[in-house]
Parts: sequence; C-alpha cells; structure tokens
Amino acid sequence: MGDPAGEADQGALRLDFDRRLLLQFCGSTITSDAGLLAYRELDDTLRLTDTGAETLADARTGKNGRHRLAGLLRQSVFGRLAGYEDVNDAERLCRDPAMRWVVGDQAIAGSAASASQMGRFETKWLSRAENLSALIDLPGQWIDKVHQRRPPRMIVLDMDSSESPTYGDQEGSAYNGHFGCTCYHPLFVFNQFGDVERCTLRPGNCTVPRLARAAEAGSYPEPVHRKASVFPERCSFRQSRDLRIPRS
Repeated sequence: MGDPAGEADQGALRLDFDRRLLLQFCGSTITSDAGLLAYRELDDTLRLTDTGAETLADARTGKNGRHRLAGLLRQSVFGRLAGYEDVNDAERLCRDPAMRWVVGDQAIAGSAASASQMGRFETKWLSRAENLSALIDLPGQWIDKVHQRRPPRMIVLDMDSSESPTYGDQEGSAYNGHFGCTCYHPLFVFNQFGDVERCTLRPGNCTVPRLARAAEAGSYPEPVHRKASVFPERCSFRQSRDLRIPRS
C-alpha cells in the first residue's frame, strides 16, 4: 500500500459516461484541525513559541536539526492543544496540512516531525536540566506577554497543591495519607483567570512546602515577585488554607 493519506497516488479517475468528470483523492490536503491555524496566528503575534525556543538549549548536532527548535515546540504544544497527548500521534500529524503550516519552514512543503523525532525532543532534549528550568518559567512569561498587551486591572495569585496519582515504582512517588493514594504532590500558582503561572513537582509525602514557609517569612514565590514588579500595587497573593503552617 502506498501513502495511506493518498499523497503517493497522483493519478485521477475519469468516468466513461462523461470524460469531463474528474475524480481525484486528495486526503493529504484535508484536515480536521484547521482551528489550530487561528491559534498559530495568535502565537505569531505574541511570539510565544519563538520566545520559548530562545530560552531552550539545543543540543542537536550534525544532521539532527531538520526542524527548528521553535517548530518542534509548536508541534508539541499545538498537538496537545488539539487533543493529541501521545507522541505516537505525530506519525499521522506529521502529514496533516494544518500541522505542517503550524510547524512552518521545511514542514510546509514536506512533513512535520515524526513520532521518533518528537520522542527524542520531549524525552531527551527537553529533559535536560537547563531546559527543565526554562520550562518551569515559560508559562508565566507567556502570560506576562498577554497581560502586557491588555493589562488587567489587578492580579490575584493563588498557591495550592494537588495530587497526581502514580502506578508502579516511580521515582519520587509516595503514599499520601490526606489523598489516600500513592502519588506526586505538585504545587501550583494560578492567577484569577485560572492560568497556571508556575508549578513544581514534589514527592507524594511532602507536607508543609518550603514555598509556604518562605511565604510565611515574607519571601514569596518567583511569579509573585515578577507580577509585583510588572503590576505594582495591583498584585495580591493568597495561599490555600492547607498550606499554612500549623500554629502551636
């Protein structure tokens, strides 16, 4: 079988009853994710993925750089935006016309990154220590870009924790008596619009977090300091009741 999307077959079928009628299969030029193009336009205006790519370290050498880092980051982000959570979906998405335009550059005329390329990008390159640190700061930086275009009247930051259940012997997972399961116990900072400004992955048995102790001492998490400098006198910080240090 040739290309499952029909791209390899360039022939056309003419019917005998009227040779003017032309039937041609163009499956590779059909997409169900055209809505991504509107998000890509917004991304281009705010330079979100371009800014993100500039903060990431590119360890590729030789011929491994077929796609720019910004294109790989777009494919990763926009794929999940469209509901494709597994890198194996890239095997089909790399031929999708909307995704090819989202990635840009050589992907427009050729193909986006394959499943193996996306796997290396997410598990090998993004997992480097310097890139993990950059990714932690990235959501807050993107939110700041939006707020600089349309400043909110005030900013309210909420810090809260949650559970992320784990299965098997995963590093850092532990039993949490409050949630009654083996899990991670991540910490989040949200703004009043529900956007995640910053998050930290913590062991499941983590109790009163170090950030909460710092907040008690008047030293707030990094997003609070950043927002306070951008929006002075319009930024307030709240933390979940569960995160407060018990008083004796």
